[in-house]
Formats: sequence, structure tokens, C-alpha cells
Amino acid sequence: MRNFNYTMINEWKWDSELLGLIAAIYKEAGKQELYLKQRPEDLEKLVEIAKVQSTEASNAIEGIRTTNTRIRQLVAEKTTPRNRSEQEIAGYRDVLNIIHESFDAIPITQNYILQLHKILYSQTNNPIAGRTKNVQNYISATYPDGHTEILFTPLAPYETPDALDRICGGYNRVIGNMELEPLIAIPIFIHDFLCIHPFNDGNGRMSRLLTTLLLYRSGFYVGKYISLEAKIAKNKDLYYDALSASQEGWHEGKDDPVPFIKYLLGTILAAYRDFEDRFSLVETKLPAIETVRRAAHNKIGRFTKQDIRELCPSLSLSSVEGALRKLVESGELRREGNGKNTCYYRTE
Repeated sequence: MRNFNYTMINEWKWDSELLGLIAAIYKEAGKQELYLKQRPEDLEKLVEIAKVQSTEASNAIEGIRTTNTRIRQLVAEKTTPRNRSEQEIAGYRDVLNIIHESFDAIPITQNYILQLHKILYSQTNNPIAGRTKNVQNYISATYPDGHTEILFTPLAPYETPDALDRICGGYNRVIGNMELEPLIAIPIFIHDFLCIHPFNDGNGRMSRLLTTLLLYRSGFYVGKYISLEAKIAKNKDLYYDALSASQEGWHEGKDDPVPFIKYLLGTILAAYRDFEDRFSLVETKLPAIETVRRAAHNKIGRFTKQDIRELCPSLSLSSVEGALRKLVESGELRREGNGKNTCYYRTE
């Protein structure tokens, strides 16, 4: 079984691409800190949007869905779930809220991870919520012709509690002693967590919640304002490819976590750059039509009303709709489709 030796990992030679990603993230994190001091009240609107997107996207990756309206009601209004999917979505919302509000008071230990898993399933009747798996699980892929292939066999149930303790202990040691750059230690922890696959169900969602928790605890707050889960969901094939490439040889301690590290760092950097775009739209008080015009200029190709709403959190839905209508009338935008299929694109 893998020995979770972070000290050994610290002796590896990192290539220029990986080091460049780390340097770029630190640069963007520094800029974000300045933005937060300038207009904290406007940026709070981004927080609620990111919570909705994160909850929707992370569950959708696992095939757990409901309507856009219900997602917003469940996350923003904490309405009562109507079915099993909505119960699981509400559980994710609850864990995400706890991480947002109390990340600095949540140590990285097996007991706390089990508690978060229990909350994830608190709205469902799941008899092993908050407990490690009691049956062997497998990571598999189903292909278009219908056949299923096992891609990776995680640890056996009896090995799992000890392995969870070891990855938590190793992570806490290297972070506490500043032995390893957090932006390398965090993806390695998440990669090991996914290889252990400690639960019968909910491993993917827990891994994304833990990513947010670890980033917050190391001072990287971009996930509070821009949904990392939505970015992963948008390119989930890249996520699975990077994970698969890094899992090979894991049981023997011969795995190469670099593809997964680069994937996760690239996702974090993309989120920081999105944050800068969104901040530029909330930092100055402009008429609604000008705010929407600027947001449209940030989009390439077709975009929806919802895309613009996410970029303009200070505007109401009716203000966004009115501005889009005027931009179509003036010829600056073209409109296609009807109802839910309506989209826009720039004419120049």
C-alpha cells in the first residue's frame, strides 16, 4: 500500500509549468486581497452566486439534478427538499455553508471528515453516513457500447480508516512545519483521498468540499466567489483524465500525481482570473445597460441571460432582461432561440 510519504514528495523536481502555475496563483491571490478591501459589500453578491453554482455543479457531476429554480430555492432560501436528489443537494449546501463560515475551526482529521460526510447525508436515510465504506468499491467507466470497465480498485474497507488517518497526519505535518508548498500538498491530499475512496457513496462530492476547505485554510479564498465545482463540471473529462493518469502505480507508491496537481492548479488559476473579470463589473457604479454591455464584451460566442446575471450580481433579473432587450434593439447583440433556449451573441 502507498506510504503517503510527503517528505519524499518534497524532494521531487517540479517542472517549470507547475511552478509557473503556483507563481501565477500567488499573484492573483494577492490582487484578490486588494479587491476585497476595496468593495467588500459588492463582492458579497458573488458569494451567493458561487454557492448556488457549486452546489448545482458538484451534484450534477454525480448525476444528481433538479431544476434551476429549485436549486436556487434550496441553496438561497433553504426550502424543504421534495425528493432524494433534493435531499442530497441540500446536504451539500449545508456542508458548504459550514466550510464558508467555520473553515478555520475545522481541523483536517478523520473524525471531522466523517462528520462532514454525515452532514452531507443528513437529509437522507443513509445508514452508513459518517462511516467509512463497508464493501469494496471500484472506479469504473461505462462506454457507449454499454460495457463497463474497472479503471482503478481503491483500498479495501479494512485498510481505509488507517489510510485516512495517515493522509491527514502527513498533510498536517508538512503544512504545520512548512515542509511543502500548500498548492502542491492540497492536490496530493485530494488525489490520495480519491484513491482511498473511503465511502460507499459521496466520495467525489466530499473531495470537492475538502478541496475548498483546504484552500481556505491555506488562505486561497477564490472558491468563495467563483465556483471551482462549476469549472470542474464544465470540463469533467479533463478531471477524470488527470485523475486516471495520476492513479497508475498508486498502490505500489509509484504513482505520479503531477497530472492531477497541474489540473487542479489550472482550475484554481482560471477561477482567480474569472474573479478579476467579475470584480471589474462590480467595482464601478454604472447604468444597467453599460454594465451588461461590458459583461457581453467579456463573452466570446453565444451566451445566455444567466451567463450575464452571473457577471452582474449587482443587477436584478429585470434589469438584465431590459438591458439585453435594448442591446438587441440597437443591433449590438443578436438574439437566437426562444424560452429556455434563448441565447445572444455580439454582432461586431
